[in-house]
Amino acid sequence: MSISVTYFSQLKFYILLVFFLFSVIVSAREGDGIIEPGENATAELARAAQNPIASMISLPFQNNTDFNFGPKDKTLNTMNIQPVIPFSLNDDWNVITRTIIPVVSQPEIIPGQDRETGLGDITFTAFFSPKDSGRWIWGVGPVVLLPTNTDDRLGADEWGAGVSAVVLTIRGPWVVGSLFSNVWDIDGDIDIDVFTWQPFINYNMDRGWYLTSSPLITANWEASSGEKWTVPLGGGIGKIFRIGKQPMNAQFQAFYNVEKPDIVGDWIVRMQLQFMFPK
Repeated sequence: MSISVTYFSQLKFYILLVFFLFSVIVSAREGDGIIEPGENATAELARAAQNPIASMISLPFQNNTDFNFGPKDKTLNTMNIQPVIPFSLNDDWNVITRTIIPVVSQPEIIPGQDRETGLGDITFTAFFSPKDSGRWIWGVGPVVLLPTNTDDRLGADEWGAGVSAVVLTIRGPWVVGSLFSNVWDIDGDIDIDVFTWQPFINYNMDRGWYLTSSPLITANWEASSGEKWTVPLGGGIGKIFRIGKQPMNAQFQAFYNVEKPDIVGDWIVRMQLQFMFPK
């Protein structure tokens, strides 16, 4: 009885997932606190959930559904598993690691193809951030693209590296900022030069509810003219809540692509469920 390549691809994905989940659970027992005595815990959790470099361990599951994707207007679905684990370097600096593990279900692109589902390329970022940066919170660090795709259609199958930066401010109920990165290939057969910009704006309301907009704007500098940019506009709503003692963050957003390559659809729906481990 033969064991298929698909079996080994799925096994590799589950091993990676278990590793990251284990890391999150173990590190959660050792993390620094974010909730100070006397503060509104729900409001503080909302601000931490909206801060990409908060000193809080979290495990978001973010599902993105792209409608009318490809030549036959099918659905592209990407589930991003995104463990965030902070480490304290010293009295002045933190390192916040952010890993994006994409599980992709892609429809046919050319005639004769079937839908392909598997693991995409993993992105790992480490932000160096001062513990006390005043009203403007910032971090900067390297980003690495790992060729973990289980099929050629689901990733570039090349190593990549670059730089990423984030800056934000928290003013009353508002959390506003931007995350930037650019990744280049490392001596690969495929040229990679991808820019990502994610502006985010959140308005926090009573009882854990908040309004949010965090579109993911990308530019593939290697693409032909008119095919480089994907620019979505939109937003949605979210809520901080608890299941037992476990803090959670759920949100829903919808975006319309005002600029996009021909293969990309018009609409994107994003749903996210985030486990938070404050101390």
